[in-house]
Amino acid sequence: MVKVEDIQQYGKEQFETAVASATSLQNGFNAIASAYGDYTKKSFEDTKSFVEKLSGVKSLDKALEVQTEFAKSAYEMFVAESQKIAGLYGDLAKQTFKPLEGIVAKFTPASSH
Repeated sequence: MVKVEDIQQYGKEQFETAVASATSLQNGFNAIASAYGDYTKKSFEDTKSFVEKLSGVKSLDKALEVQTEFAKSAYEMFVAESQKIAGLYGDLAKQTFKPLEGIVAKFTPASSH
């Protein structure tokens, strides 16, 4: 027979799980937004520096060299930041669903080993 206290405890656990999940979600989104902001700021600064360098170039060879350096640097930064942000999304997913593991464990039969 189910007791009222058991139902109340279950409701309390559900509420605490929802709060923990929402907190993890908020923290994760803040970290992701910060990473995007940092990447955007760095990209803007690098582009500004590139334009300044390019405006001071006097030969086509030097212009191509500056442009090639910028393209390589921008690509490397994009790949690195994309991997970092993808990792943050992965961490967000893990942290968001972590509080639910306890509830799932309660309803999953123990292994008979």
